[in-house]
Amino acid sequence: MKAVIFKEHGDIDQLIYIDVPEPKIGPDEILVRVRACALNHLDIWTRLGMPGVPIPLPHILGCDIAGEISKIGANVKNLKASERVVLAPGISCGSCAWCLSGWDSLCARFQIIGLQVDGGYAEFVKVPARNVIPVSSRLSWEEWAACPLVFLTAWHMLVTRAELKKGERVLIHAAGSGVGSAAIQIAKWIGAEVLTTIGSEEKEKCAKQLGANHVINYRKTDFSKEVRRLTENRGVEVVLEHTGTETFAQSLATLSRKGRLVTCGVTSGASTSIDIRFLFIHQLSILGCYMGGCKELDRVLELIESGVFKPIVDSVFPLADAKAAQKRMLERKNFGKIVLKT
Repeated sequence: MKAVIFKEHGDIDQLIYIDVPEPKIGPDEILVRVRACALNHLDIWTRLGMPGVPIPLPHILGCDIAGEISKIGANVKNLKASERVVLAPGISCGSCAWCLSGWDSLCARFQIIGLQVDGGYAEFVKVPARNVIPVSSRLSWEEWAACPLVFLTAWHMLVTRAELKKGERVLIHAAGSGVGSAAIQIAKWIGAEVLTTIGSEEKEKCAKQLGANHVINYRKTDFSKEVRRLTENRGVEVVLEHTGTETFAQSLATLSRKGRLVTCGVTSGASTSIDIRFLFIHQLSILGCYMGGCKELDRVLELIESGVFKPIVDSVFPLADAKAAQKRMLERKNFGKIVLKT
């Protein structure tokens, strides 16, 4: 099969489009013919290498996958060949206390497709049967691939962790990112007032079409001061933070008293400094988020199937052009998801 792999960690030139063996499945696994695989910043971090995270080499990236069932393991009874499916990006045991309570990503055996195991930058991928979710033909392959990780992550952040409520104000960073574009839709569905940041004027219209009430160009305006101005100095009850060093301290400064900051990413760096006095005087909460659980993903996909949420596809590249696709993400040119088509 054709796949994009890297044999050692490094820059974008490490990505190679070559022939590799088709995966062989076990009795509890499914082989999926990949039709589309969306990019995430996780792909960049995995390619570069992350301290303390063992990544098998050579490696195939990609955790947001849509396709058709090609082969079925002997023990699998509830799925059939040629079904249209999307894949839950997180692999867990399914039987520990964390998994049974819906917190799959806290499972001691938790892994992410495309990180610890080979992913969807390929014509075929193998996964445990419990990660396979049948879907309709309501959306294109590219649209389905644009759903799992970002909508699951945004849901886990806003609904499960921050417990965002109707009438509250929320600041969502990077409206053009996959998580940002999903989070805006979820927050509006809840009934929150949405403030969001963008890095270019051409993204403003797209952010407003998704439902953002206020759009702040962080390249032209100090976003923390602008949030204070827009909220008459009260701040926002919730900040969805996935940028890291570049925005974290200012994000805390935008919170109202008893505000909650939820964080899931560090695209601009992993270190920051906090004045702890500010934290306890204003009784703020900082909540870490790491993807989400299968039950949450099932709920999100129900809402996507019913048309409540819409995946945003920025652009589509052939699998062979994975370098160009990652370059577009690195340059922050996208609004929505960049997708590889096989």
